[in-house]
Amino acid sequence: QVQLVESGGGLVQAGGSLRLSCAASGSIGAINAMGWYIQSPEGGRDMVARVLSAGDTAYADSVEGRFAISIDIGKNTVYLQMNDLKPEDTNIYYCLADLYLTGKSGSHDFWGQGTQVTVSS
Repeated sequence: QVQLVESGGGLVQAGGSLRLSCAASGSIGAINAMGWYIQSPEGGRDMVARVLSAGDTAYADSVEGRFAISIDIGKNTVYLQMNDLKPEDTNIYYCLADLYLTGKSGSHDFWGQGTQVTVSS
């Protein structure tokens, strides 16, 4: 129905940069919001950054000023520019898409498979 394809993770030294991408495809009527999340110690997922289709953004305190999220509505793609990376940023980053589907009411959440980001000291 909907597929999310993530890319851009990898290994980088502290202070370096990475750019994550997540492209959504399928029976998409409209995008409500997209974002990036990491696994929390308690087993859930914590928000790193989130962007609404209108462009409003929100960030975790730990990444404010270092990460920038953006969305290309025409390509159904969200990006996360990660600068000044720190070893504590190491995690699996999951893309979340909150979408309206063609022919269905309400919005629905879809998760990507995750992309590993490793920051060495």
